[in-house]
Amino acid sequence: MDINELIAIIKKKLSDQINIQSINIEDKSFLHKNHKGNQEGKYHLKLNIVSDELKSMNRIESNKKIYKVLDKELKETIHSIQIQLS
Repeated sequence: MDINELIAIIKKKLSDQINIQSINIEDKSFLHKNHKGNQEGKYHLKLNIVSDELKSMNRIESNKKIYKVLDKELKETIHSIQIQLS
């Protein structure tokens, strides 16, 4: 799976299951290119999400909700994820 496919899947899944006003996903895999644990086909992503629903939750609850929605991708294609809510 390439990065553009993955980003499209993530945006759709999150938007379908969480009330999101906007979402921007950045591929940060290049930052980890030479790290020991870096694996081909595994991505490091930064999610910038504007969501009143997630903002109304505490940090742990909102992250758990995102992780639950992205469970399959986290197991298969996402190595690291950074979440920024506003």
